Formats: sequence, structure tokens, C-alpha cells
Amino acid sequence: MSSLPAPSASVAAESPSSRRDGWRAHWRLFRRSRMALPGLLLFSVFVLAGLLAPVLAPWSPYDNDLANVMATPSAAHWFGTDELGRDIFTRILYGARISLVEGVVSVVIAAAIGVPVGLLSGYAGKRVDATIMRLVDVLMAFPGVLLAIVIISILGPSLTNAILAVAIYTVPIFARFARGQTLAVKEEPYIEACRAMGMSNLRLLARHVFPNIAATVMALATLRVGINILTCASLSFLGLGAQAPLPEWGAMLASSRTTLLIAPHLALFPGVAILLLVFGLNLFQDGLQVVLDPKSRGRS
Repeated sequence: MSSLPAPSASVAAESPSSRRDGWRAHWRLFRRSRMALPGLLLFSVFVLAGLLAPVLAPWSPYDNDLANVMATPSAAHWFGTDELGRDIFTRILYGARISLVEGVVSVVIAAAIGVPVGLLSGYAGKRVDATIMRLVDVLMAFPGVLLAIVIISILGPSLTNAILAVAIYTVPIFARFARGQTLAVKEEPYIEACRAMGMSNLRLLARHVFPNIAATVMALATLRVGINILTCASLSFLGLGAQAPLPEWGAMLASSRTTLLIAPHLALFPGVAILLLVFGLNLFQDGLQVVLDPKSRGRS
């Protein structure tokens, strides 16, 4: 009776020890990027701040204290108070939750639409590819923020509409990226072998093409979360995103414009929060790309 090494190899590949070795290898690659760990730590701080805001916050983010308006930082109010006497530290904590939702949800929506479109375009080729890419080019011809402003002007200013608008203008970015990756993967010999074996196109895309581009798509998604947080904050600053009294960092910056000279701390802390969160995400993405994208390992 002939031996069957393939199944046993598959079982070994799925064993817990193999998975642990894989995680250790990924962790070693991640640590090769010098700024990746500080980026992960910084990002984790904001994630925990958003999740634990009700526990960590010493005050309510909405309660006004008109007897304590624009107070400077003190033991009672670590970051001071705003023009309505609300605790800025508390609003920063709750704002972390809103900013993370803005970035993550907009990227998830964009990837859920853009990646399948890019897969279809790159794999089908010819007329399908040409038609889809022309539509993508039309969307990419508009500056991102301008397209988001047009969409919000139609839908109306709100946090939900800002997230949707940013997601819509991010779709072409994921579509183009996924298409480029698919064009490279579909020329690999194993793809040709699968076609020769009679595997259907849908199964081929799901089992072989998408898993081979998922890592680089994830690295792009991490980068886009930071960019989309900045964009949503910009829309809120213009009055097109989150509306008062939501403690959104861009809206907090907008409300501090009139008091910038007499109470600069109103703008300082939300601005620093946006800077640190986006900076941490960019550093984390550098390390993640080293782990997920083999082509970048030689440059780390």
C-alpha cells in the first residue's frame, strides 16, 4: 500500500506547535522594525482609553459647569475645562472611542466593497477590467476631502454620514490596490495549475488569490485607518462631521478657534491626541508590513 504523506503534512501544519512557531516568527519580524513596538504601544493606549472611558473618566463628557469655564489644567481637571466648563480629559477619552470608530468602520466598509471589485477587475481582465477601472478613475479624479464634502452636502452633516463619505472615497484606493495585487498573483504557476485541474473561477479567487493578497491589503487597511481618522476630524472641524455635543476631536478643535489666544489648552490637547494616534498607527503599520509583506522584509 502506498503511503500518503500529504494528509500527514497537512495535519502537522495545523498542529498547535506549528502555529506557535509561526506566531514567534511573526513576532521576531515585527520587532525588527524599531518603531513598530512604540507604535503598537501608543495605539493600544488609545484603544484602551476608548474602551475604558466610562471607567477612567472622572467626569461626564456632557455636563456643563458654567462656574468653571476655560479653567487651566489642575488636579481636579487634568487637561482643564472648555468654554462650557466640560472636562477636557474626559472628552479626550470619549473622543478616542469616536475617532477609532470613524477610522475602523470607514476602512471596513471601503475594503468590503473595494477589495472584491479589485479582485474581479484584476482576475477577469479585458472589458470587465477596463470598465471597472474607468469608473474607479472617475472617483479618484476628485480630491478625497472634496468628494467627501460633496457627499455630506447631499446627505447632511452627521457622524454617520461623515464615516460613509470617507468610506466611499476610500473604495477606489482599495479597488486599485487589490487589482494590482491580483494581476501579479494570477500569473503564478500554481494558479495556472488550478485552472488546468478545472477549479471554478469563484473557488480559485476565494481559496488561492484572495488569501495571497490578504496580507498586503491588511497592511494598507492599517495605514488607511490613520488617514481616515484625520479626514473625519477635518470634516468635523469644518462642521460637516460629528455635531455638538459629541466629544469628537475635530469638533473640539473647531470650537476652540475663538478662544485660542486666551485658552490655548482647548486646542492643544485634542490636537496632540490626533497627532499621537495617527503617528502610532503609522509606526504600527510599518511593523505590520514587515510581518505581512515578504517584499518589505529586505528593506526593514
